[in-house]
Amino acid sequence: MGLTNRYATLSALLMMLALLLGGCQSLNTEPENSLYQQLGEREGIANVVEDLLYLIVEDERINQQFKGMDVAQFHRNLTDQLCELSGGPCAYTGREMRKLHSDMAITDTQFNALAENLILAMEKNDIPTGAQNRLIKQLVPLYPDIRNL
Repeated sequence: MGLTNRYATLSALLMMLALLLGGCQSLNTEPENSLYQQLGEREGIANVVEDLLYLIVEDERINQQFKGMDVAQFHRNLTDQLCELSGGPCAYTGREMRKLHSDMAITDTQFNALAENLILAMEKNDIPTGAQNRLIKQLVPLYPDIRNL
């Protein structure tokens, strides 16, 4: 399967997963600029990232990829990145995604496991399904850089 087909397939699978988790609730009529507010602004995003970190530690599919990382820096950078992607006033100043992940050899399974854990963390924080879907839509374009394709 070619790179374009693989990327399209994964994108479709992630969107289908988000839609299946949310059913009809995924048809969000809120204006696009409210995603940051729906995520609970910076504090809500930081809470989601904290819960995501706990899920990562417990997930044998991906926890080895995160062994030895600076947890505080990871939390700060991912919070800033999600805040920026959601239209918030934050600025992500961490490393470029391709460079950051270049030596990790991340698999589709690992990428999808992290996406699944992010959804679980958002659900734990009562993030509306439509907002979850919109955030995932913002993250899907990062796939080729994270996978180094």
